[in-house]
Amino acid sequence: MEIHSNFSLKKHNTFGIDAHAKEFVAIQNIGTLQQVLQSYANKPKFILGGGSNMLLTKDIDALVLHIDLKGKKIIDENDDFVWVESQAGENWHEFVLWTIAQDFGGLENMSLIPGNVGTTPVQNIGAYGTEIKDTFESCTAMAIATQEMRTFTREECQFGYRESIFKNEVKNQYIITSVVFKLTKHNHNINISYGDIKAELAKKNIETPSLKDVSEAVIAIRQSKLPDPKELGNSGSFFKNPILNKTDFEAIHQKFPEMKYFDISATEVKVPAGWLIEQAGLKGKRFGDAGIHKNQALVLVNYGSATGKEILEVSQIVQDTVFKTFGIKIEAEVNII
Repeated sequence: MEIHSNFSLKKHNTFGIDAHAKEFVAIQNIGTLQQVLQSYANKPKFILGGGSNMLLTKDIDALVLHIDLKGKKIIDENDDFVWVESQAGENWHEFVLWTIAQDFGGLENMSLIPGNVGTTPVQNIGAYGTEIKDTFESCTAMAIATQEMRTFTREECQFGYRESIFKNEVKNQYIITSVVFKLTKHNHNINISYGDIKAELAKKNIETPSLKDVSEAVIAIRQSKLPDPKELGNSGSFFKNPILNKTDFEAIHQKFPEMKYFDISATEVKVPAGWLIEQAGLKGKRFGDAGIHKNQALVLVNYGSATGKEILEVSQIVQDTVFKTFGIKIEAEVNII
């Protein structure tokens, strides 16, 4: 175990922000995690996964624990389903591709989402009509205060839209160490109804898609719209799609009849934040080295040397402009540090 001082986090966040950690340690096994939490019980700590869902606006005046636990395995199966456990430090996209290679279904629509497996339940990540909660079985986590291990079931995680118990009731109390997913072995629920997947498959004349076909379609769509963080700093979708009650939405919709929306319940409507930002005239706008991506208005980008504060200022410009234009508040999906 090696503790680094004044450690640059530039390579540990997908925005590429050159913030520094007062102290930094890589956690590669449960024993080290337990030892660090015991030995540095009185020090402030910051838990870091893949660095894909955060914006660093300042240096981290704490001991940063980089969760780098590796490994994946089948822990149970029957004729129809398989239960797969992944350690928290596994790269999410690589894990998804591994499940597809085994012909295990359920995660293919979430291909190419940046980040690590351990942070997926925190945010209840999702894409193209699926969310983590659809295949999530349980996760194991260590209590920061006592180092006791606890298993959280799907119900206990209290999943919502980009929400979970880890962002609310037990925030900053646990470190997720592994996640178990329940995946299909056959009779896969192929979901191609959302977004451009069907059109992408049609380009290849694929009428009966496999899991790999769906994954490759999602990858192609994402690559056409979203910049590679290795080439252009970003965290994927920066904003949540706002959810409005139907009464409020109908009043706004009368003013803007061309507004896109999706019914999500008898009383609620989801409006695409990217559409709102684009219609507000902000898509592709640049403010120094920070800006809104030219192909996907949901994505804020670092063109090179933007600070976290500069990107945060752009996000506030976006929020203010959308509210002034449509009367709709959009919230950041990314954690602002």
